[in-house]
Amino acid sequence: MPEAIRPRRSVLYMPGSNARALEKGRTLAADGLVLDLEDSVAPDIKQTAREGIASALAAGGYGEREIVVRTNDLATEWAEADLAAVAKMPNCHAVLLPKVESAAMVQKALAILDSAGAPKTLSFWCMMETPLGILNAKEIAFADPRVGCLVLGTSDLAKDLNCRHVPGRLPFLMALEHCILAARAAKIAVLDGVHLDLDDDAGFRAACEQGRDLGMDGKTLIHPKTIAIANEVFAPSTADVTWAKRIIAAHGEAVKAGKGVILVDGKLIENLHVTEAKRLVGLADAIVNRT
Repeated sequence: MPEAIRPRRSVLYMPGSNARALEKGRTLAADGLVLDLEDSVAPDIKQTAREGIASALAAGGYGEREIVVRTNDLATEWAEADLAAVAKMPNCHAVLLPKVESAAMVQKALAILDSAGAPKTLSFWCMMETPLGILNAKEIAFADPRVGCLVLGTSDLAKDLNCRHVPGRLPFLMALEHCILAARAAKIAVLDGVHLDLDDDAGFRAACEQGRDLGMDGKTLIHPKTIAIANEVFAPSTADVTWAKRIIAAHGEAVKAGKGVILVDGKLIENLHVTEAKRLVGLADAIVNRT
């Protein structure tokens, strides 16, 4: 569903069972936090994690950060209780469902949320991490107006594809681009998968730059130390914003003069370039306003 521009340069996974992590999240420079009930929470403390997240959100203090809660997937025994719990959590912007493979799965999860009294403003995010999910990206993106973001899960996808994490991420390019196409067609957000090697700063930066160049809105993260690089790479540069403002101003003057196409520094500028320029300026303004 189309929405106002919101920075999602850095979206950090945090274990919902770790009270110290939930507290630290209030101080981090991430644009968003995914409070996790899935992989990072042991089976015997799922309920404790639900209660801990609910308590932390009720206490507030997360500022402008986008708060997302990741549930367990629908094939597990915990999913329904997770969704019912999230439906009642205050100050939660979105729920993230793992291993989404069809529109029917989206609708099933939304029915559980609705029956539990979830607000209609709660956005629904989908983990794209299985071969079938990737193939069905279009139907998932268009499954319901509340679907707001596709989140790549490249670790699980690598397992199912029997492929390797290599520099340049060639094994994932088709999946990444397919999800970007689906998200853009539906006018929703799309976030890149995590980078697993925390000692590989150069590789992480390269992955961020690749994701940005492909069209991703931001990067999902597994450690706070990576926030700064993601924020830098996925933010419009000063030069980008300056150029965008020049384009907007020049085009405005051209329109007043009855011209539809102009040259700026020898470059042809049309309406499509102005639309992108306005998006960049809007994103830059949103980043400034959230800090």
